[in-house]
Amino acid sequence: MTVKAEHYDVIRKPIITEKATIASEAGAVVFEVAIDSNKPQIKEAVEALFGVKVKAVNTTITKGKTKRFRGMMGRRRDVKKAYVTLEDGNTIDVSTGL
Repeated sequence: MTVKAEHYDVIRKPIITEKATIASEAGAVVFEVAIDSNKPQIKEAVEALFGVKVKAVNTTITKGKTKRFRGMMGRRRDVKKAYVTLEDGNTIDVSTGL
């Protein structure tokens, strides 16, 4: 499978949080992805970029919060996360860059 420029547009960055670390113990990796991407696109991008086999992709959209910044009201952007479950024997080390 060849790496296309669109794959880098689909996957923005890995998410390293407490919940993502717990998910990694179960063989899943969490990525921030483009808000308009779908599950087959995410699966293809992860397999092409990291050279692993993907078992399942679960997505969630977190709505941006309204926050005050220097007295002005602002809004954080919406974020889409993908929980990518890998086949047995496949791993991705998210602490290193692409």
